[in-house]
Amino acid sequence: MPLRLRALAADNTTLRVDAIVNAANSSLLGGGGVDGAIHRAAGPGLLEECRGLGWCPTGEARITGGHRLPARHVIHTMGPVWRGGGAGEAGLLAACYRNSLVLAEAHGCLVVAFPSISTGVCGFPPDLAAPIAVETVLAFPAQRVHEVVFCCFSVDDLLRYESELAGVPGL
Repeated sequence: MPLRLRALAADNTTLRVDAIVNAANSSLLGGGGVDGAIHRAAGPGLLEECRGLGWCPTGEARITGGHRLPARHVIHTMGPVWRGGGAGEAGLLAACYRNSLVLAEAHGCLVVAFPSISTGVCGFPPDLAAPIAVETVLAFPAQRVHEVVFCCFSVDDLLRYESELAGVPGL
């Protein structure tokens, strides 16, 4: 089955998917933005499980249960802080998507929802992040994952991802 990609504007904490991806901080203990919203919605069990994981270096990913979320799993990944583009940020961002998909595959996830990783407090320019996200997901040799949702916080993000996806043959 070919990998299906789509973009939608939604609150990722409400999605009934196998896994939502959390644009986490390295401590995995919650924070602001997407990370804080996921931790609040999932309840204290998520924080407790994250405490047992230790930390997550930039570009890597960790997986937990979804706790009170409708998603079965939360995949936590620490995106790069934008430093102007010359510090390997693009490669680290691609690694976030790739490593999240590796965990999704290993845990039998069929549908995975990603936020726009690193484009909030980390300052990664959204116009540069969206093509990296789409290209990385398309290049991933998915076996189990058959759908990736780019869950957009704003209308601008949604339009950006829809534009990226419109340029992909066969989607």
